[in-house]
Amino acid sequence: MKMKWQERPSHSNRMPERWFRRALWLVAVVFAAFLIGLGGKIVGELPTVSQYKELHDYIDRNRFDPLEKERETLAKQQNALAEAMEQASLALDKQQTQTRKEQERFDNWLAARAVTEQSSQNPEVIRQTRALDELKDKEQQLQQKIDALNQQQLDGNQRLGRIQTQIDLLEQQAQELKTADDHRIELKAFLYRLALTLPLLAAAGYLFAKQRQSRWWPFVWGFIYFALFAFFVELVPYLPSYGGYVRYIVGIIITVLVGRYAITAMNRYLERKKAEEALPSNQRQQQMSYDAAQLRISKSICPGCERQLNYQQPDMDYCPHCGINLFDYCSHCKTRKSAFNRYCACCGHAAGQPEAS
Repeated sequence: MKMKWQERPSHSNRMPERWFRRALWLVAVVFAAFLIGLGGKIVGELPTVSQYKELHDYIDRNRFDPLEKERETLAKQQNALAEAMEQASLALDKQQTQTRKEQERFDNWLAARAVTEQSSQNPEVIRQTRALDELKDKEQQLQQKIDALNQQQLDGNQRLGRIQTQIDLLEQQAQELKTADDHRIELKAFLYRLALTLPLLAAAGYLFAKQRQSRWWPFVWGFIYFALFAFFVELVPYLPSYGGYVRYIVGIIITVLVGRYAITAMNRYLERKKAEEALPSNQRQQQMSYDAAQLRISKSICPGCERQLNYQQPDMDYCPHCGINLFDYCSHCKTRKSAFNRYCACCGHAAGQPEAS
């Protein structure tokens, strides 16, 4: 049974046929590229199942809003307390500086003055002592004000901490609801895209098994490349966290199916070769494809059983493995030639054509 023209090995084809075949492979690649581009647009513009929601959409507003309002009020109060604290601290620093200077001046004045009466009864000493006491009283009042502000700020911070804890709990609960809802949306989107790409992959498998050697093989292979790309590449951005299992599982199934197909094909091939070797040599030679035979000879293998041979042996006219005729003699010039050549390379006489009388 002769092979179709598109199945002929490229090494034995005519030069225009080789280039035409390469052009058809280019058609297959270009066809796949356009299909991939179209598939990407379709997958990217599929209507989403539902829109993703923000975190605040899942928060209990009846509990969250009062807490948020109180937190904002406390935050403003804390800012005002911080500003008041800065002003009070600055005033205390100024008061302490003034008191220290007055104390130093008073001490210097006492040391430099010649006192003839009891200094404790000196009216000037008493007046300045009272003035220092007043400055120290102001300093103490400022310190008490700062202590009160510190206490208010501490109370506010503790209250803010309690409010923030309640807000964090509400946000955590909302995040759990959002995560569950996002997973549901991702699963639906993934199933939509899987429903689009998985049939393409199944169709590609059917075409590979049944149509890859048909006359329309460039479009078949282009579609196969497109389906593989769509499933194993285009689907990746839409896979949820657990979606990767689908890709690996499908990959395993495809590998098993391809491996099973390859094993079955190999067994069929061996059975076919065994049946062919049981036929007479001339019958096998008539059923063999010319191009396939020439390719096998160029690779130094037997055209019949495809085992390795040394064609340089001058006395080897038959395959020692399957017995098929490898060399015969031209009926016109008696030159030894390949039994699979259609014409004699020496005189150009057609093989099998009887000698003209």
